[in-house]
Amino acid sequence: MIPAVTDTSDEVLEEMYIAIREKEGRTYTDKQVAQLPVIDEGHRFYKEWIIRQRSSKRLITYLMALEKPLNILEIGCGNGWLSAQLADILNAKVTGLDPNLVEIEQARRVFKKPNLWFIQRGFDQETFDRKVKFDVIIFAASVQYFQSLDTVIDNAFALLTKVGEVHIIDTPFYDEQRAGIAAQRCRQYYQDMGFPSMADHYYHHTLNEITKFNPRVLFNPRGLWNRIVKKDVFYWIMLKP
Repeated sequence: MIPAVTDTSDEVLEEMYIAIREKEGRTYTDKQVAQLPVIDEGHRFYKEWIIRQRSSKRLITYLMALEKPLNILEIGCGNGWLSAQLADILNAKVTGLDPNLVEIEQARRVFKKPNLWFIQRGFDQETFDRKVKFDVIIFAASVQYFQSLDTVIDNAFALLTKVGEVHIIDTPFYDEQRAGIAAQRCRQYYQDMGFPSMADHYYHHTLNEITKFNPRVLFNPRGLWNRIVKKDVFYWIMLKP
């Protein structure tokens, strides 16, 4: 997922994003995307996808247990694999949103379901008519591409039904000290990759930033058992207006 920006054209940023993904080995064939989050054991990011298998399973199990029709929006859906998984929930309607045309076209090509739609557009207060409402809005590995956590969450809240929920998964959150270190490491990483300006579009949000929204932590990677087995590294956070 890539952000909408003002200082770099969408086209240039998309080209840079795709070039980085290709260099990292994070682009996938249609056949591979159709199988995600399952991937060949020999793939270089196999361990990452094992983590995503667990986080997506936890989320889907939670949503299925609600036992009611759900209108779901995934913001930053990328190639659409998670949106497609969500579309298998009984009586769910799912919209995947992402500004990256290459990945949205792949999502549309690979996943064809009558209750699943993909929209190529960035997310802000004007993306949807405020009369459009969702029961669930999901950010999976995408919040870090928005500069203001307050703004993006407020915009998401405005699209929720009265009992709607925002879920954030597969996303790093830092304490204040580690955020600065991570930002320096990120800048060095993109410089070494040959795309130093990409660091200007990746934001290291802290746990303190999200406390104002009275978050409910549904999975805590710092829990005792998870620290012992060292399986998952990301919080699962649920927010309500």
